[in-house]
Amino acid sequence: MTTSAQKFRQLLQSGEFIVSPGVYDGYSIRLAQAAGFKTACTSGAAMSNALLGVPDIGVMGLTENVNHCRNLARSVSIPLTADADTGYGNPVNVFHTVRMFEEAGIAGVNLEDQVSPKRCGHMPGKDVIEQEEMVLKIAAACQARRDDAFVIVARTDALAVEGIEGAVRRAKAYAAAGADMLFPDAVRTPDDIKRIVDAAGIPVTINMGFGIRNRPTTPLIPLPELKALGVRRISLPRMLPAAAIHAMTQALKVMREVMETGVPADRPDLLASIEDIMELMGYQEARALEARLLN
Repeated sequence: MTTSAQKFRQLLQSGEFIVSPGVYDGYSIRLAQAAGFKTACTSGAAMSNALLGVPDIGVMGLTENVNHCRNLARSVSIPLTADADTGYGNPVNVFHTVRMFEEAGIAGVNLEDQVSPKRCGHMPGKDVIEQEEMVLKIAAACQARRDDAFVIVARTDALAVEGIEGAVRRAKAYAAAGADMLFPDAVRTPDDIKRIVDAAGIPVTINMGFGIRNRPTTPLIPLPELKALGVRRISLPRMLPAAAIHAMTQALKVMREVMETGVPADRPDLLASIEDIMELMGYQEARALEARLLN
């Protein structure tokens, strides 16, 4: 049977430009698969926000992350990559972190070079560890995986701290250490993307955010331009949680109106039907399983 990691590796090697929605719960990952996306990635920020109700400042722990990712991965057939933050410690910790995510059915992990506790890549006040320490972490991650197809994504936040020269230097070092993909976060210009792509010599993934005002972040670059720059994957980590927050805010306004007026509200324009939810979550398959095993 083809593993999740092997599916993602095949997709990466196919030459196809990969668009990876950021997911954080059973609804979002099933919706991504239903929409026809061939892969998805977890958003550590969205998971920290949604599961714990706290900012993405390194509060969510390894076990919480792995256990939630395991549930997401087994609910779909498309490969899922995960946000493993800083690897939760030194290279020895990284070794065990990779083992745990691989055992959970994940296709690959992001490992970032921020100091711990980390913070969201688009927040101010980031700092990075020494390049040599991150190189050791990447080497440990590569040694830990049992399946060579499991993808090690080296994320660098060096642009915010060391500028483009530091990011380029780290890109070369991380690729040499065995990383399969490079993830430079908060890249501000197409020129910087091109320099990093040329320096890395391995596939590069770019993270794009929506609705971030007055902060340094990656601009919304058209996909043909990204392809021309040599980018292999784009991840959209905040679009689905932001859409969900907006939709829930509108629904809660309707609930308030119901409370104040006493008049029941029927708003099919705002809501998925119960039939839609049951289809999305596989209730028909569950009933078929019950009929086969309980009769």
